[in-house]
Amino acid sequence: MEMIKLTIDNKTVEVQKGASILDAAKTVGINIPTLCYLHLHDLNITNKPAGCRVCVVEVKGRRNLAPACVTECTEGMVVNTHNIRVLNSRKTVLELILSDHPTDCLICSKSGNCDLQTLAQEMGIRQIRYQGEQSHYREDTSPAIIRDVDKCIMCRRCEMMCNDVQTVGVLSAVNRGFMSVVAPAFERNLDHSECTYCGQCVAVCPTGALTEVDHTNKVIRALADPSKTVIVQTAPAVRAALGEEFGLEPGTLVTGKMVSALKGLGFDYVFDTDFAADLTIMEEGTELLDRLSRFMNGDKTVKMPILTSCCPGWVNFFEHQFPDMLDIPSTARSPQQMFGSIAKTYFAEKLGIKRENMVVVSIMPCLAKKYECSREEFKVDGNPDVDFAVSTRELAHLIKQANIDFNGLPEEDFDRPLGESTGASVIFGATGGVIEAATRTAYEVFTGKKLEKVDFEQLRGMEWIRRAEVDFDGTPIKIGIAHGLGNARKLLEEIRDGKADFHAIEIMACPGGCIGGGGQPLHHGDSSILKSRTAALYREDAGKPIRKSHENPFIQKLYEEFLGKPCGHKSHHLLHTHYFDKSNPIEVD
Repeated sequence: MEMIKLTIDNKTVEVQKGASILDAAKTVGINIPTLCYLHLHDLNITNKPAGCRVCVVEVKGRRNLAPACVTECTEGMVVNTHNIRVLNSRKTVLELILSDHPTDCLICSKSGNCDLQTLAQEMGIRQIRYQGEQSHYREDTSPAIIRDVDKCIMCRRCEMMCNDVQTVGVLSAVNRGFMSVVAPAFERNLDHSECTYCGQCVAVCPTGALTEVDHTNKVIRALADPSKTVIVQTAPAVRAALGEEFGLEPGTLVTGKMVSALKGLGFDYVFDTDFAADLTIMEEGTELLDRLSRFMNGDKTVKMPILTSCCPGWVNFFEHQFPDMLDIPSTARSPQQMFGSIAKTYFAEKLGIKRENMVVVSIMPCLAKKYECSREEFKVDGNPDVDFAVSTRELAHLIKQANIDFNGLPEEDFDRPLGESTGASVIFGATGGVIEAATRTAYEVFTGKKLEKVDFEQLRGMEWIRRAEVDFDGTPIKIGIAHGLGNARKLLEEIRDGKADFHAIEIMACPGGCIGGGGQPLHHGDSSILKSRTAALYREDAGKPIRKSHENPFIQKLYEEFLGKPCGHKSHHLLHTHYFDKSNPIEVD
């Protein structure tokens, strides 16, 4: 690769030809502020609107200032990144942006974690010199995401995530000039669009223009109501990321402290979604084996491959984008919804209370979970199986509100019976984890032999699309894995075109799986953070005394006492679902 030399702030820099000034400055520790710029290294995708002009620098011999994010370095270039001319220009640009931005920072949900606010503080802006008309738009509230477009700065990061990474195609720039904004087509609401609620747009938004629907106040009211029994479940990915909100290194497992904090908040029972993940393997694994055996016996009516159905963002995606393939995914509900169903039937009966007097709260890494628990098919006479879904970030805020010293908390265990789980369930939070958990159980049921080595390394990794083969005692089982909806699209198109010969496919909507969910602590595209979280989940798996879902004694007891058998009549009623053709968006006037 050809290398070139240039000078930045009197420092000699050597970079590859084609590198931007911004990239070159980073190599020598020079910080150039940015707002619209976002680079996702693993995807090799860069947001390049160069619209904010906050990153301008002075290039010797060039009359105008140059945006560092898109200006390529040339041999012998001389750059000044912080002289008075540059500083004055940046400050003027930022003041103009702020002149058309709400000043309600005190009540903005992004306050303290807003790139625009941080930059204003760094530049010492204490007043806005420019006054004039402010653009104003209606607020759009969906079941999972709030669009407060008054706070949009047209950085278009969300557009890149929605279109280039996830290939959902909901967000794009509309209108012109002063009235330009990023929105769904025809400026429809998100819930009238093909939005999957994956939340990746929220994760990259630098301001409060895109935020999650906050359920914490509703949870507080439920906890304060003496007539309600409030139980909480925690998803596997949360324990590997929550600590980051309290200054701990990415990948620090905080399972015991998280349980202690939830008990300190006043939940009557603290359970683990991992229990329901083991339950999911029993149902989804049984469905896989049934299809597999019929397929291998020549039944041409069997739909293969079977697709996992744990991720609601992915479910929304195929309902909107691939309605002709609704009979391929497993009908098993997600672990969140299985837990809610069991909690408000089996556990409510044990406690002797009515389901309407039980409140089920889930702590999730995912914003699509908020939408999922609002779906009508997961309600009984209007009462939802899961009442509120709270993101990892929201839980951290709630703990801080309660003045709980998280890092000083003792380690506590989940309550029983819905808090006991296996190593197989905890890896649900990482890409490849669901299908590995299913494989551990499916192997033993299919072959009738004990699986000695439970680690399927060929199913692990961070490659966006992975293809692997697992030997079921002489029978090769072909497995596909994808994370990120853009990669899911590629696999689905292979299936639709008859080019895929997989038996099973796992798909996760978010990069890295649930560990990179839209409700997790912000990672700003840093793949090392996702890898650290993933490693944490595999460490917890390795430390579990039981590592196969079907060996969980509390799952076995649940079937003996209540459900009967996997995919039986009762379990199918309580633990399975159906899908809908959503290819035609709702028409609005």
